[in-house]
Amino acid sequence: MSYSSTTELTSTRSPRVNAAKRLVKRAFRDRDGRFLAEGPQACREAAALPGVLLELYVTAEAADRHRDLLDAARAAGSDIVRASGEVVGALSGTVTPQGMVGVCRSVTTDVASVLSGPQRLVTVLAHARDPGNVGTVIRCSDAAGAGGVILTEASVDPQNPKAVRASAGSLFHLPVATGPSAAELVDALHAAGLQVLAADGAGERDLDDLEDAGVLAAPTAWVFGNEAWGLPEATRALCDDVVRVPIHGRAESLNLATAAAVCLYASARAQRRR
Repeated sequence: MSYSSTTELTSTRSPRVNAAKRLVKRAFRDRDGRFLAEGPQACREAAALPGVLLELYVTAEAADRHRDLLDAARAAGSDIVRASGEVVGALSGTVTPQGMVGVCRSVTTDVASVLSGPQRLVTVLAHARDPGNVGTVIRCSDAAGAGGVILTEASVDPQNPKAVRASAGSLFHLPVATGPSAAELVDALHAAGLQVLAADGAGERDLDDLEDAGVLAAPTAWVFGNEAWGLPEATRALCDDVVRVPIHGRAESLNLATAAAVCLYASARAQRRR
């Protein structure tokens, strides 16, 4: 097994490791245009995109287990760094690191890029603050066949290490945009020919009723709110409808990621039937 570096990097205080470690903070991610991707799944997906996987820190044990991944990273021009378990652990945000961490070029984009072509299904996260939820919703959106995910201003960074892990590689599969205000975004979504549906437990419309009426077969952008307080009234007022997921049992509500999965798959199913 060959590496870009011929000796094992063992110092967790080396300038190179410090430069990577600081990417756990959003300010440095924004300044450097880089972020961390942990584990073989995320690193494999990053290596599949030209110019995205810049560095790969990998232990000898992980290198032996994932020879195909290292071949892909090498073919992509990544700098493969043989590192000790301590170094990889210092870059990892998990209790049990998987032996590799990648430094990736930023993959987030703008709203215009997400909406540049015809879209049937788009996910919007408005003021979402939990990175694990954001990553899970990106993964659900990818699985449901959505054409992109857009996070409004004041939302957490989708390239936060926890969000990247929760996306399980889906961050590299579909365009993810950040930054617009809710008002600007809804205007852009309407201009792109999408109906805009807000998911809210207090919604006037029932998801099942909309599906039965054929409403969900139309090109749709689903808007999901903050984990704790949902969508503010001003944002709900911008949307075409406010939709509740029916609760048939005794549960008080659904969490953000579960509600997003239910709504996205309802639209995907309706659109496939059409």
